[in-house]
Amino acid sequence: MSQNLIDELAQPTLHSMQHFLSQKFEALGIETAALDARLLIQHAAAINHAAFIRDASRLMSPAELEMLRPLVARRIAREPISRILDKAEFWSLPFNLSADTLDPRPDTETLVELALELLPPKTTQTLKLLDLGTGSGCILLSLLSEWPAASGVGVDISASALAMADQNARNLGLEGRAAFVKSNWFETVSGQFELIVSNPPYIPTAEIETLSAEVAKYDPLAALDGGPSGIEPYKLLFEGAPQHLAPGGWLIVEYGYGQLEDICKLLEASPLGRIMKQREVRADLAGIDRCLAVQI
Repeated sequence: MSQNLIDELAQPTLHSMQHFLSQKFEALGIETAALDARLLIQHAAAINHAAFIRDASRLMSPAELEMLRPLVARRIAREPISRILDKAEFWSLPFNLSADTLDPRPDTETLVELALELLPPKTTQTLKLLDLGTGSGCILLSLLSEWPAASGVGVDISASALAMADQNARNLGLEGRAAFVKSNWFETVSGQFELIVSNPPYIPTAEIETLSAEVAKYDPLAALDGGPSGIEPYKLLFEGAPQHLAPGGWLIVEYGYGQLEDICKLLEASPLGRIMKQREVRADLAGIDRCLAVQI
């Protein structure tokens, strides 16, 4: 059905095709139906948003419709738009993705906002940042874009993810201030940092199969699976951070819904908890606790 879906609309314009696909996507429970439809049409027609608006009444060509067919089929199969287009936006910056990188969520921007609040832009001091589980590099590179004097290291266990993060750094003109290292958490990390950030896997293993198809089928398992309890990675973070945080430095981590109490118990019993001076908690735009920051 999906391959022939767009043929149901005779002589479609850019606008009528968007309206048609939006209705079909909405019927499937796709929340961002209108946006997804527009992005697929723009990709098939090789145009930007401004051109879509300007030329909304023009007919789509047979070549554009042929390009659109498989894209629509993939979205109907619940493949995320970011995977179909191999790119996503985070912190208003473009990031390329691969099968081994997590699709960045708007909720994770809470971590960037908190870091900018706790460590305001420095004019005389160079900040050193460490991003554990960097994936596409979106957190590290977003922070470097805000702090022109800062430099950072992104760590991941996936060589493919590191290659994508390095490509994103080059695309954003940040390659001179970002290095990417293969490591299992702190295993091969050396030196100290004023800021360590991480969005670790925090979904309990048994819950992964209950996630939406867009997540369960298309995000890398290693970036989702936080072990039986979902919080195993935090123990490693809290144990390793003291050796790599500079005096006065901050560790900021993202976590999932309802996990704060258990994570704080891990923190209090950890080496990091024993030298902690203060901690901060921040909620995302939906009002859900999302990030924990700890200073030594």
